[in-house]
Amino acid sequence: QVQLVESGGGLVQAGGSLRLSCAASGRTFSSYAMGWFRQAPGKEREFVAAINWRGESTSYADSVKGRFTISRDNAKTTAYLHMNSLKPEDTAVYCCAARKSFLISDYTSDYPYWGQGTQVTVSS
Repeated sequence: QVQLVESGGGLVQAGGSLRLSCAASGRTFSSYAMGWFRQAPGKEREFVAAINWRGESTSYADSVKGRFTISRDNAKTTAYLHMNSLKPEDTAVYCCAARKSFLISDYTSDYPYWGQGTQVTVSS
């Protein structure tokens, strides 16, 4: 098992930046692929980004490509989501997720471990 705790959310103006962190417990963090998902009120959960075990492979939703960057620091057992040029439509609860697999995935059902989420609100 792995426990995930997100932080770094908040209120930001359109065009601003935020960095979300996902702190993981356990001693095998480097063996987990990580993903970020988001869910806005009244909408289904949406894939945002994913990163593999070693961090050399990443995947992004088209809506955030070029603006968001996913990264990880295995020594700190923490994954990050750097969000730049934020738009009001980025407003959502952002959750990190983990799967014990070498391959990354953009499917919610592939991730058995989830954090509680952190609210990101972008004002216009």
